[in-house]
Amino acid sequence: MTNYKPKDFAELLGVSVKTLQRWDREGTLKANRTPTNRRYYTYDQYLQFKGIKSGNDNRQVVIYARVSMRNQKDDLQNQVAFLRQFCNAKGIIVDQCIEDYGSGLNYNRKKWNKLLNEVMEQKIKTIIVTHKDRFIQFGYDWFEKFCMKFHISIVVVNNEELSPKEELVQDIVSILHVFSCRLYGLRKYKKQIGRDKEIAKELQDGDKSNVRAKSQNQ
Repeated sequence: MTNYKPKDFAELLGVSVKTLQRWDREGTLKANRTPTNRRYYTYDQYLQFKGIKSGNDNRQVVIYARVSMRNQKDDLQNQVAFLRQFCNAKGIIVDQCIEDYGSGLNYNRKKWNKLLNEVMEQKIKTIIVTHKDRFIQFGYDWFEKFCMKFHISIVVVNNEELSPKEELVQDIVSILHVFSCRLYGLRKYKKQIGRDKEIAKELQDGDKSNVRAKSQNQ
């Protein structure tokens, strides 16, 4: 079951951290404590506080597995097998298993977007992944808070072996490629302007007009 830091749990309830601290002292909502005496809260506490019985929660538990390319099908199946084994060991009943192909930098993955739509439709209770980058390569914390707004927890099993390092390299190369193309396009555009005397003259006239307008305003 997902554990929440006081800050995250306060955001989930729509109250301040100071209110949580006061409730903890008063016994209204007691915080759990780690061996190092740090406070934390659980999803069960959220349900109890909201008066929701976990037995009446019919939302789905979803396994989400992803690889970048089709030739990584074996890695994808390993992810799925590991997650199913994890759920069986924890006594978690899986309602849906999503096997996705696409870069972790791609926000237009159809299956991933469909999952987010189901999140907003309150159809999902828990999303289980092997590693954060299987869900999204960058910006995971934002999406985790987004899911929390709909009272959905993401369970990250953190199995490093099932998160190929090659994919991270590919994603970094993709980012560099995009920015390289943009820089190349800007250089090409500047060269084109330099060759086109009419465009250059219009830009110069525009700059002069702006200077005159500023002088008049002053």
